Amino acid sequence: MRWVLPDHIQDALPSEADKLEGLRRKLLDAFRVRGYQQVMPPLLEYLDSLTTGAGRDLRLRTYQLVDQLSGRTMGVRADMTPQVTRIDSHLLNRQGVTRLCYCGSVLHTLPSTLTATREPLQLGAELYGHAGIEADIEVLRLLAEVMRLADVPATRIDIGHVGLFHALAGRAGLVPGREEMLFDLLQSKDVPGLREMLVDVAEPVRSALLMLPELYGGPEVIELAATRLPKDAEIAAALDDLRQLAVALADLPISFDLADLRGYHYHSGVVFAAYGGGSPAALALGGRYDRVAEAFGRARPATGFSLDLRELALRLPDPDAIGAILAPHAQDAALLTEIAVLREQGEIVVTTLPGHDGTWNEAGCDRQLVMRGGRWTVEPLQGE
Repeated sequence: MRWVLPDHIQDALPSEADKLEGLRRKLLDAFRVRGYQQVMPPLLEYLDSLTTGAGRDLRLRTYQLVDQLSGRTMGVRADMTPQVTRIDSHLLNRQGVTRLCYCGSVLHTLPSTLTATREPLQLGAELYGHAGIEADIEVLRLLAEVMRLADVPATRIDIGHVGLFHALAGRAGLVPGREEMLFDLLQSKDVPGLREMLVDVAEPVRSALLMLPELYGGPEVIELAATRLPKDAEIAAALDDLRQLAVALADLPISFDLADLRGYHYHSGVVFAAYGGGSPAALALGGRYDRVAEAFGRARPATGFSLDLRELALRLPDPDAIGAILAPHAQDAALLTEIAVLREQGEIVVTTLPGHDGTWNEAGCDRQLVMRGGRWTVEPLQGE
């Protein structure tokens, strides 16, 4: 049983690996031509750095171990966003706008759903240094473009704003433990549970919190929220952000869900989730997280998104197999030159090894390089 992998951990076999690598290259290239510079954070760091500003939920998802050199607790990253924020805050240390992107494996202690992997291949983009809604608009458009390029176009992008929840929870006077309970009930849209929990919360905050699960739909829910939620500067600012997004992104399949608060432990403003490819779960998540940079000691606005390339690849058909050319194993100069020319043209050329006749189709060979009339030619593979 030594070959059996742990639950929710998988190998990527050749067809899947080809698909993943093709997606990775295409999407990182899309980031690059838009000015997003790639970074490669380490797989593990001291635990405090990995979870700084990211809240309790990320710490619970992070594998922990003891560093044999320092004796300090280390973690295997469960999310690359805090790492990229650390890079922006303390290594690049730029004053203006910085656009960064990344792609790499992360590891979760538990799968996010019954069918999810515990080793997502996380790809994302982050924009630092601009607090205005223009940055959120850019990131949302980039997300939609990335999903289009991946041939899994977004069918719905739900947008919310954690500022609404923070403002209402603050006015309700909830202690941190009860605030997290309220968050869980809102996420599950458990209205009976909300009523029971909020029985001692004064009006109009109680009615406003009970209404949040109903505020889902098109731009009209923003105006409904403006008339039904308490008059509060933080609430008004959040609704104004959503109005601007509704106008600027009217050509995208956006909707608004004012009870969608995923990641509220470290998000500080607009949050969003993108769906597509027939997946019941969101394929990409993102939002504004200004407080994470502040926790690193350098207050700096930030917004971005990430997705799991493995989940994205599941929505795509396997790529057409590209057959390889089988070439004789020899040191003939003309043969070596011909092999080099074919490879420069993008062909896959596999050289034979002794004693394996009849097995080369397993390696993907469907053609062979043979000498005909004094020159090397490519013909269908015979005798397999």
